[in-house]
Amino acid sequence: MSNYLYILWIPLLPLATFVILGLFGRKYLSGIAGILGTASLLTSTILSFVAAKQYFFVDGKVNGIFQKIVALKYTWLEFSPNVSIDLGIIVDPISVMMLVVVTSVSLMVHVFSLGYMKGEERFATYYAFLSLFTFSMLGLILSANIFQVYMFWELVGVSSFLLISYYFNKPSAVAASKKAFIVTRFADLGFLIGILILGFYGGTLDIGLLIERFTSIHSTQFLSITSASFLGASMLTWGLTLVFIGGAGKSAMFPLHIWLPDAMEGPTPVSALIHAATMVVAGVYLVARLFPVFSMDETALTIVTYVGASSALFAAVIACTQTDIKRVLAYSTMSQIGYMMFALGISKNGGENGLGYMASMFHLFTHAFFKSLLFLGAGSVIHMVHSNEMKDMGGLRKLMPVTHVAFLIACLAIAGIPPFAGFFSKEEILTAAFHENKIVYGIALFTAALTSFYMFRLYFNIFWSKEATVAAHAHDAHTSHDDHSDHGEGPWVMKLPLIILAACAVGVGFVPFSQLVTSDGAALETHVDVVFSIAPVVLSVLAILLAASFYKNKNEKSDKVASAFGGFYTAAYKKFYVDEVYIFITKKIIFPFIGQPIAWADRNIVDGFMLLLAKTTAKISESIKGLQSGKVQNYALYFFGGVAVLSILFIYIWK
Repeated sequence: MSNYLYILWIPLLPLATFVILGLFGRKYLSGIAGILGTASLLTSTILSFVAAKQYFFVDGKVNGIFQKIVALKYTWLEFSPNVSIDLGIIVDPISVMMLVVVTSVSLMVHVFSLGYMKGEERFATYYAFLSLFTFSMLGLILSANIFQVYMFWELVGVSSFLLISYYFNKPSAVAASKKAFIVTRFADLGFLIGILILGFYGGTLDIGLLIERFTSIHSTQFLSITSASFLGASMLTWGLTLVFIGGAGKSAMFPLHIWLPDAMEGPTPVSALIHAATMVVAGVYLVARLFPVFSMDETALTIVTYVGASSALFAAVIACTQTDIKRVLAYSTMSQIGYMMFALGISKNGGENGLGYMASMFHLFTHAFFKSLLFLGAGSVIHMVHSNEMKDMGGLRKLMPVTHVAFLIACLAIAGIPPFAGFFSKEEILTAAFHENKIVYGIALFTAALTSFYMFRLYFNIFWSKEATVAAHAHDAHTSHDDHSDHGEGPWVMKLPLIILAACAVGVGFVPFSQLVTSDGAALETHVDVVFSIAPVVLSVLAILLAASFYKNKNEKSDKVASAFGGFYTAAYKKFYVDEVYIFITKKIIFPFIGQPIAWADRNIVDGFMLLLAKTTAKISESIKGLQSGKVQNYALYFFGGVAVLSILFIYIWK
């Protein structure tokens, strides 16, 4: 057990950085805040890779099965001898994999931000918030107790709020942060109720014990939670569905996705960290962590499957119409998270039937690198063009050669073109869907083609489409000081993360350390079926060629197609009016029929009662204040009168 205690330093180092920069950063450490934050994350990243090497290649596997190791357990709050909130560290395939993902991507964001955020007035505050977020996410993935997960879950939401609203003087950024916070709070309420249901019937909040008790069909806890029902569904179904609602909110699944596109108001490196590779996969991680329990309930898995599949398709269609490059990437993230979710939904627990689980975790791993590369590449473009709109871009391949090549690699990876990383993980998902659910497979295949189309629509609009001039794109939008020597793609600290992540987007599909482990800890052998791969690859290539014909050179083909689709294109561009529906429900139903009556009751009944109580107290005080006259003889009279009354009562009772 003690062999893994050093893992505790992985989250503690960012926490220490947050405290130091939060307290002393702006006043004393503004010049070295970025270096301090980056050095801290570098150390955590090195420790994560050490942990991965030790776990996957040294002592994590016993008799061919990867073990779940509780490296630390401390009872923090005990409710009963069996139920307590423990602060623990769990070491298993998905937690170790997530350690590598979170620290690596966070490190790249820290390095990139050294150039991107240079000259910002609140530079130290920015790195403090980044460190807080990284600590929160690392704490979440290492938690061995489901309530500990919830505490870090909420802390992730708080740090996300702080980062989205970093430019707090922009009303749009403030509105976006509030929107993200409120939407995820509603989802997190479901998560909390789900935790209470599972904890009540399971008799514990320990994740390992919950899984053990709810996966044994003869256990008292399993029989209890499956025999109890509400509205025709078992309490196991209700508990898991409510937990999934929390995950769906954090992972921006339909219809709780509305916060994600607006969250792009934060700095672009923040988008790469939070909304591409880490926070939005927290929901996937949550379902994967409890997957053995989910596998015991077909209804809950069906909900996960179809919410994931519909979200993947819905977001892909919208992404085809958006013109803000960060919003395209936001909807792309939603679509890819949908892939991971439905892969979990169609999976079984362990063995060859656990292909969906393995594929979901594999895609989570590969997606983190090429999606963060896309966001950081978009950040380089925005840093140069100082605009998010495609209409302000074009022809940047000659002015930004490193960004161009890196962005192209990321687009090929997400499009599933071999031998890039996304091909291998997406292929496993499609294979699992083909064998388990042909409807989901059809949706996934069509969505894969749409993904290739909208990503290369983005690529050609940024780097081709038209010839750009140096004069048009030579201003550094983030540099507020006099040094303008870093034109174009910015300094080397912005290029280096692009180069490293591009290498990852090419190579992580071949990385064996993930071992492609199923939910029961067994390694699953995988292979590429060339014949099966023909359909998705051909469709992706055709979609890329279609995007090239529309957007590589200026023409009116895309406008004609948009006109042909008419109202459907308009609806997709308007994001199918989901935001408008929420606004209508909020302003026309909740506010007048729920909010206003509650406000009236608060003002007139609650406040009225308290005012009445205060007035009554004042009147009583007014009427008896004469008793305190200040005359000693009056007080003596009251005293002896009281003694006389008590004496009479005593004599009466004694008789």
